[in-house]
Amino acid sequence: MILQYHTSEIIIFTENFLDNLLRGLVIEYFSVVRPDAAHPANATPADQETQTRLIAIPSQLPSSNLTTSQPSSSSPSMIRFILLQNRQGKTRLAKYYVPLEDSEKHKVEYEVHRLVVNRDPKFTNFVEFRTHKVIYRRYAGLFFSICVDITDNELVYLECIHLFVEILDHFFSNVCELDLVFNFHKVYLILDEFILAGELQETSKKAIIERMGELEKLD
Repeated sequence: MILQYHTSEIIIFTENFLDNLLRGLVIEYFSVVRPDAAHPANATPADQETQTRLIAIPSQLPSSNLTTSQPSSSSPSMIRFILLQNRQGKTRLAKYYVPLEDSEKHKVEYEVHRLVVNRDPKFTNFVEFRTHKVIYRRYAGLFFSICVDITDNELVYLECIHLFVEILDHFFSNVCELDLVFNFHKVYLILDEFILAGELQETSKKAIIERMGELEKLD
C-alpha cells in the first residue's frame, strides 16, 4: 500500500520531529551539567529561561550574521603625504592622501622642511614625525619627503622616492627644479600614475612613461 501525504503534513511532521529532538538534546545536556535543572520541577527560573533561549536560537539567527563582520580597528598602512621642497623651504609639490585643513598643511610643510634640512647627513634618511615617520632623500637642492605609518618599511619608500626621481628624469630629459615649476601639472600626472589613494599603484617605469606618452598625444 502506498501512503500519500500532503506537503503541509510532511512539513508539520518534520518541524515537530526536529523540535522534539532539539528539546531532548537540551534536556540531556542539562542532566549532565546541571542534574537539578534536567526536569522542569527542579529547574530554577534562570534554567528555564536558558532552555527556552537555547531552543529559540535556530529560528532567531539571521542569515546575514554568517557574512557580516565588524571593521577592523587598525587602519591599513598608507602614505600620508608627499612633499617636494627646495633648501629655501619652497614647496614645489605637495600631495596629501589624508584630509587636512590648509593651515595644517602649511604647518606640516614648515615642520617637515625644518626637520629634513637641519638633519645631519650622517644620520639615516628616516625620522619620526608626530605619530608617523618621514622618509626623505635629497637630490641636488631638492628634498623628496614621504610620510608613512610608523611600522612601515623605510627601505621600500626610499626606493619609491628614487624610482619617482628616475621617472621624472627620464620624462623631462635631465630634470631640474624649473621643469617641476613650469610643468607641475605633468608632475602630478606622473605621481598619480605612480601612487593612488596613498598606495603604490604602478612600479614599472616603462609602463608609466608609456602611459604619459599616450596622454601627451591627446594634448
